[in-house]
Amino acid sequence: MTISNPSARPPELPETLPDHTQLPESNGTFVKNFQEHPQSILLTDSIQPVLQQLHPDDQYCIGQDCGIYWRLTEPPEQGAEAPDWFYVPNVPPVLAGQMRRSYVLWQEIVAPLIVLEFVSGNGQEERDQTPYAGKFWVYEQAIRVPFYGIYEVARARVEVYHLIDGHYHLLPANSEERYPIAALNVELGIWQGRYQNVDLPWLRWWDGQGNLLLTGEERAEQERQRAEQERQRAEQAESLLEREQLRIEQLTERLRSLGVDPDQIQ
Repeated sequence: MTISNPSARPPELPETLPDHTQLPESNGTFVKNFQEHPQSILLTDSIQPVLQQLHPDDQYCIGQDCGIYWRLTEPPEQGAEAPDWFYVPNVPPVLAGQMRRSYVLWQEIVAPLIVLEFVSGNGQEERDQTPYAGKFWVYEQAIRVPFYGIYEVARARVEVYHLIDGHYHLLPANSEERYPIAALNVELGIWQGRYQNVDLPWLRWWDGQGNLLLTGEERAEQERQRAEQERQRAEQAESLLEREQLRIEQLTERLRSLGVDPDQIQ
């Protein structure tokens, strides 16, 4: 989703800058497809344990289709980009007791560490480098986001760019075809599987050791399977013990039938 302005020059700033409660939270654009919201939820749910370890004070926020205001325009929403997913470290999750309606750079100062866009067309919009208008230019030159990911579900691929010396450089994939995000000690890549009753190539996280980061539901199912395996092992051990006790009883009776007192056997 984009809400950028194609005008060529930034406007003059008023003496008093608006905050997140005074700026539009949406431009009324529909989401591009039914996968967008599940995809965002999947990314957020699975990376929460990592972020909670990085931020034991809970000072971080995640945005999903929320506007990032980077300049003042008229109308205001044309001075923002709304990434499909983004993460900002070291900022409070709420402001003055209110959930953010948007993310306002002149109020927050801290730029997102990573933004992700989900492509529904040919990706031209996400790669547009037109000054003051193109998403690529805005993320690189205005907001200066360290990591920018472009996810093309139709092609089952993702590109990740890293901001180095003021310009984006395409990150090379590792041997597992995933892209390390060093600041989070995670990797970003494509996972083919079933999520929310749909089998698709999904954008997902892995940890630094190459383990897929699971959602809460997946972790609960993994724990259920582990508990079931433990129950089965306990039942097998109990069954083995019962068979061994039965064998001893049968042997004891056999000895007695032969006139041998088992208690006297040393």
